[in-house]
Amino acid sequence: MDAEWEKRVEAAWETLDSYGEDRAGEFRAVIDELVGELPEGHPVGLFERACAFDSTGHSDRAVPLYQEALERGLDGYRRRRTAVQLASSLRNIGRAEEGVALLTAELEKGEGELEDALRACLALCLANLGREREGLALVLGALAPHLPRYQRSMANYARELVADTPA
Repeated sequence: MDAEWEKRVEAAWETLDSYGEDRAGEFRAVIDELVGELPEGHPVGLFERACAFDSTGHSDRAVPLYQEALERGLDGYRRRRTAVQLASSLRNIGRAEEGVALLTAELEKGEGELEDALRACLALCLANLGREREGLALVLGALAPHLPRYQRSMANYARELVADTPA
């Protein structure tokens, strides 16, 4: 896996929307061909295949690939993306509790990358579990630093939303 391969993968992803739902299998074949250039079971290959299934409406097929990619040592930015995408896929297939556990553990690592995406996905998982106030608090907390004004107020409101919520 080198910079040229990465560019070809990125270029393939840029074409995803041109396939449409009726040709999703063709897109997955493009990704499979690129992944075929990597050693069998390579964590990046597993990740890319998972993404292709996920992006074409097959969260159920993406979950085991994401999990295997993590088990095989996927690291760096792709590992962090996997946390977001795996949790989202788990939510999509009715396993939101697992998504909450995964994202909570990931946020506790405090690595900084994709923090807002982790919180947004966690909010969705929480909403699926009937914990909308906690989800809203997460979203407001993630949004507050990006606001031109009212950062302190929104951060306080976010804390208040969950202050009265039983654990």
